[in-house]
Amino acid sequence: MATTKPTHEQARLHLQLFEMRREPRLRQAREWFFKNYFAETMDEAMKIAPMGSEGGTFVMMVFSYWDQTCAFLNYGLLHEDLFFETTGEFFGVWEMVRSHIQEGRERFANKFFLAHLEKTAKRFETWIENRSPGHIANMRKMMKEMRQQPAKAA
Repeated sequence: MATTKPTHEQARLHLQLFEMRREPRLRQAREWFFKNYFAETMDEAMKIAPMGSEGGTFVMMVFSYWDQTCAFLNYGLLHEDLFFETTGEFFGVWEMVRSHIQEGRERFANKFFLAHLEKTAKRFETWIENRSPGHIANMRKMMKEMRQQPAKAA
């Protein structure tokens, strides 16, 4: 399987996006998201993170960061192999919203809501399973176990 090397420009953008992830408020939002956003339906999601609440703000920060980052990948501004080799968090976000994304798109009348995240996650599944069979199943198992553990106080 022939691959190309990332360009200097792609690597620079990749590093800039990584640096954005380290911004304190976004880091706080990402931590909150993975500890608290355990929803199977839009109604559950809206109870966990109502619009206008801190949780709602955190969820939208995480969603918008990863959808935008995935858009850069989908438009070829990032190198796919480099992105997939070094970034997995986006897939965890996708897994946590996958069960109710269609419901959310219908509720907000936006068929493009998290569409870049979804497109990237689907490509990643194929990419990683070709290189590391069983990874997705194992990741989903770990995330299911995570959901069953009570949230720990911060």
